Amino acid sequence: MLTILVADTIAEEGLSLLRATPNLSFEVKTGLKPAELAAIVGNYDGMLIRSSVQVTAEVFAKPGRLRVIARAGVGVDNVDVSAATAAGVLVMNTPDANTISTAEHAMTLLLSLMRHVPDAHASTRGGGWERKAFMGRQLCGKTLGIVGLGRIGSAVAERALSFQMNVLAFDPFLRGETAMDGRVRVAKSLDELLPRVDCLTLHAVMTEETKNLIGAAQLAKMKKSAVIVNCARGGLIDDAALAEALNRGIISGAAIDVFPNEPPVGSPLLAAKNIVLTPHLGASTEEAQLAVSTDAAQSMLDYLLHGTIRGAVNVAGLPANLTDRDRAYLDLAARIGTILAPWCADGIDRLTLTTHGGASLTALGPTLGLTALAELMSPHIEGRLNLVNAGPYARQRGIEVQHVSQSAEREFQEVVTVRVERGGENHLVEGAVFLDGRPRILAIDGYRMEMVPDGLVVLIFNDDRPGVIGVVGTLFGDHHINIADMFLSRRDKTALMCLKIDGQVPDSLVEQLRRSPAILSVRTIRLPPLAAR
Repeated sequence: MLTILVADTIAEEGLSLLRATPNLSFEVKTGLKPAELAAIVGNYDGMLIRSSVQVTAEVFAKPGRLRVIARAGVGVDNVDVSAATAAGVLVMNTPDANTISTAEHAMTLLLSLMRHVPDAHASTRGGGWERKAFMGRQLCGKTLGIVGLGRIGSAVAERALSFQMNVLAFDPFLRGETAMDGRVRVAKSLDELLPRVDCLTLHAVMTEETKNLIGAAQLAKMKKSAVIVNCARGGLIDDAALAEALNRGIISGAAIDVFPNEPPVGSPLLAAKNIVLTPHLGASTEEAQLAVSTDAAQSMLDYLLHGTIRGAVNVAGLPANLTDRDRAYLDLAARIGTILAPWCADGIDRLTLTTHGGASLTALGPTLGLTALAELMSPHIEGRLNLVNAGPYARQRGIEVQHVSQSAEREFQEVVTVRVERGGENHLVEGAVFLDGRPRILAIDGYRMEMVPDGLVVLIFNDDRPGVIGVVGTLFGDHHINIADMFLSRRDKTALMCLKIDGQVPDSLVEQLRRSPAILSVRTIRLPPLAAR
């Protein structure tokens, strides 16, 4: 039975998804302080939040059963993501759900600013009729500068183009001279963009590098007639510098929806000239609130029930949209890691994952390597190790994780190999996903085979001489244990038997096998059923 903690107010439609899920219960407990949350969070498999609850490092000190936090919204400023990662807790958000509402609000603020709507409204309600005092400017023909051409920035660009604006964008990840099928021109730097725009709108992420991205020096480069809109993150703008620029006429106006501290008590922007202020309304539409709640609930359920990851904040390098084949290869990498685990009890120095195949498998390579690492080391450490914290775990312990990409093998179009090394010893497992969608192990330490990796598997390395198979079969028969399937492979003067077993293998049988003169080593591996992943 899965149990979910709903720690913030979530739309009823999101709760309905939880309610309709079999073998799942949830509890709504809002307004919890970090200490209160820390005391109970380990009793839950997942947690749904918004922006009110503070999920601090204290909460992750004893994560217990907690595997995932889903944020109904974009920002995760209220979550200590580093502490979550160290604890192996996946943090997810809903980056697409409020794209339209935020883009529309940015355009709303821009229009309000250019046409003096708030001041004109207040004047008219007060009995005035000052048409000349509120002479505005139209958007048509103006140049809009967009900083950050991601989902929301692109949505704003679409709307600005419909107003017949010229759109110029700066985004450090953009290459080429244009974007969006040539309709948006691309500036090579922020300094190149600022002097050329009549209106500036910010849609960048908040990082140490983008903090105070727009300060006094940047504002001074803009036209005196320019206006600025911020519906992204408050910390992108130096509020004091913006207030001074507005009061001194360095730029002509600003519209701000987000602030470094909310509510912005004492902010110099509250008394600045020519400014429109709104209380973080970018995602505040009925449609967006419904979408973020349902998206967050569904993403959390997909992860807990099926292992599907969407909207991950603390899993680097994972493609945004995984195909069924991508998921099959992630599953294969995990199974390869489980097979390698018995050789890794004393740790490893290096893990090398090699992909043979097309671009999609190559792109997935680093994630496949971390997936394998998490599975092969998990049996040998305390605490939780998974795709979330496998990278930091490796870095802290000096484990080198490499990805090598090679052209496809002749026999199979796509192949993955994982090699682990410690000192002078190394072990390698090779696998592929066949056209039926099922994984196969193609080789273990160079011994060729074609095995579906599931259930209980016994690996027996032995001298390649007559009678060994008979001895093994007799011992299993004496213990009334059925061998469901057997794979034999030979190299030089040794051989590998892979036995798929019905039931259990007692320690006494393993010891008897190891005492046989012809048997070099015996390892038992428990792999999950294919349907379980």
